Amino acid sequence: MSDIRIGGHGEQEDPIAEAKARGADLAQFFLGDPQGWKGPEIAYPGGAEALKQAAAEADIALYVHAPYVLNVATTNNRIRIPSRKFLQQYLNAAAEIGAAGVIVHGGHVLKNDDPAKGFDNWRKCIESLEMPVPLLIENTAGGDQAMARRMERIERLWDAVTSATGGDTVGFCLDTCHAHAGGIVLAEAVARVLEITGRIDLVHCNNSRDGFDSGADRHANLEDGEIDPDALLAVISAAGAPVVVETPGGLAGQAADISWLRRHLG
Repeated sequence: MSDIRIGGHGEQEDPIAEAKARGADLAQFFLGDPQGWKGPEIAYPGGAEALKQAAAEADIALYVHAPYVLNVATTNNRIRIPSRKFLQQYLNAAAEIGAAGVIVHGGHVLKNDDPAKGFDNWRKCIESLEMPVPLLIENTAGGDQAMARRMERIERLWDAVTSATGGDTVGFCLDTCHAHAGGIVLAEAVARVLEITGRIDLVHCNNSRDGFDSGADRHANLEDGEIDPDALLAVISAAGAPVVVETPGGLAGQAADISWLRRHLG
């Protein structure tokens, strides 16, 4: 498994330096405020082309995480419509820097909505997008009205997405903390996701501060949480996809987790 790319989530000003400081060959980052409604900004000196070239020269894969506020599933027009707009902007910006993909959360519908409305909103979103890079939908940890918390919802979401024109450009990001907190048994997660989607494009390898099916999205370092670290290694081995750690402790904490993964994956 030594050929799997592994990295962390860092700042966007210099993703190359961030990756090197973590001992990584992959960098994930935001292109703006993750809690804000501002379009993507490329802060790297020299702009998009300079970052693309630097990443290629350093052999570092780039991944862009979309802002948390985006929710293309909701029936709230004031959220859904700008979410589609900004998602297109992030896909375009990711293509400019040569990113391997854009990660976005599955979103949710309002308390009294039929979840079918959210799945259909996803279908409409995919049909409205141009995807110069893959869009990777990430499973989420909490919420009874979430589109991608439990396997039955992920299956319905995938049916909607793949029925859309352009659905073949959509991939899946499996987050281990989200799966555990969302009530998905990790030992079964990879096989079930592959059965549903046929692909896992990225693994967010995070331990969980909280228990199984807690609904709490609280990441822990790989040896410190409620998930058996061996279960995390088993997910990575079974998925065979690039890995991002989004664990606490900043650069030092993620560097330690990346080093631990490399030692145990061989």
